Amino acid sequence: MRPLPPLSALRSFEALARLGSVTLAASELHVTHSAISQQIRQLEDILGVVLFVREGRGLRLTEDGRLYALQVRIGLAELTEATRLVQARPRDGELVLAVLPSFGAHWLLPRLPRFQARFPHYRISLRASLDIQDLRQGLVDIGIRMGQGDWEGLQQQHLFDDELVVVAAPSFRQGQLPRTPAEIVAGPVVRTVESWMGWCQAAGVAEPAQAGLWINDSNLVLQAVQQGLGVALERRSLVHAALQAGTLVQVSDIVVPYPYPHWLVWPARESSQRKQRDFAGWMAEEVAVYQRELAQAAC
Repeated sequence: MRPLPPLSALRSFEALARLGSVTLAASELHVTHSAISQQIRQLEDILGVVLFVREGRGLRLTEDGRLYALQVRIGLAELTEATRLVQARPRDGELVLAVLPSFGAHWLLPRLPRFQARFPHYRISLRASLDIQDLRQGLVDIGIRMGQGDWEGLQQQHLFDDELVVVAAPSFRQGQLPRTPAEIVAGPVVRTVESWMGWCQAAGVAEPAQAGLWINDSNLVLQAVQQGLGVALERRSLVHAALQAGTLVQVSDIVVPYPYPHWLVWPARESSQRKQRDFAGWMAEEVAVYQRELAQAAC
């Protein structure tokens, strides 16, 4: 097998092929004009192929050069991505958690200091995103997801089922809170991605009007509700702390199950099994405390 050309020569060739100027390629790579020219000559000698022909004061790719440039660009991009992935993998002593922003802000983050107190040797990195990350790539140690628990290639631990409740600020309408389902759906309602259909069927009323404020982020929904802009149908896990603190109130005893339970998921990697056991065990304890709090609040 013939040796590959030097990476520096390939980078110089790709930059020159893309930019069409030795000066621009040298500026992008932070090298001299002569260094680019030397790298191209070296590459042509190694390949035994002419890559550029001079036209006036410029350079033009030959057909061989054009085809080679396409493949080199793909190869360099793949090397760049491979480097990024290996550098992004969690290191020893680092615990990387993937979590939905709303769950992270309202359920996990207030409890996380207790984990840090018990396991102070971990450096915790929270990666909050609405996108479902592929944990099999090895960039995340543990993820917290909502769903049916059927993710291929991942180990899974059920955390808890959720439910939808109607909440408002205590000061909503100067404290004249809606009490009946009909009053609740009469509005104003802060609409979210959560459907009112199940709750309205349980309550025996029509769904709220389509007009009004729509927000696709639960964090903004709760902020809007706390500002008195309307009532909202939200997951109990997101409003539990606010209900305890009195910054939100539940305006109806009618609740409906949320269709997507919460799960802890992680890839099967020997290097991070200890991290996963530590966090999974702690989460199980926190869920038990949370469920006891819900039971006490229901009494």
